[in-house]
Amino acid sequence: MAFEDYDPNAGSDLATSVKILISGGFGVGKTTMVASISEITPLRTEELISERSVGVDDLAGVEEKTTTTVALDFGRITIDQSLVLYLFGTPGQDRFWFLWDELARGALGAVVLVDTRRLEIAFAAIDFFESRGITFTVAVNCFERAPLYTDVEVRDALDLDDRTPIVFCDARDRNSCKAVLLTLMEHLIARASPAAPA
Repeated sequence: MAFEDYDPNAGSDLATSVKILISGGFGVGKTTMVASISEITPLRTEELISERSVGVDDLAGVEEKTTTTVALDFGRITIDQSLVLYLFGTPGQDRFWFLWDELARGALGAVVLVDTRRLEIAFAAIDFFESRGITFTVAVNCFERAPLYTDVEVRDALDLDDRTPIVFCDARDRNSCKAVLLTLMEHLIARASPAAPA
């Protein structure tokens, strides 16, 4: 097609694509969430946890875990004809956190997935997004036999801003994961509103 034939409005019915990060500490369910909600077969970069990780990786609370994400998880979900979300799951182990800056480049927002059995591991992810001004929602993954807390208790424990949404979910359930993403999108829209406080 010649330049003079280019019509800037010709592709206006194309969906807007948005990059969203699914993040959090090791073993909180990021890979599970991306797999549960992705409409395509997700890309995974999981490897078996080997003896070499002994003394390097903290498996406290997730001793039964046998694999770990070493780069990213990738999935896609179409919200409607005008919006497609590209999901990037971050690695959770400290030694792979150098990848987070690259993965965060161009991200519109993030989900910080937390496990109430190990709330302390959520601080690094929360600090990461707060320091970079990336809007996020906290999703409490409700593991079996995990302590149950109210959203107020979770907010206080994580020292979250009052405007940061908290949603409870099951990372294995597609509809539950959809609710998390819709909460994030609503939060992003509210933050972008001219009337929203800075």
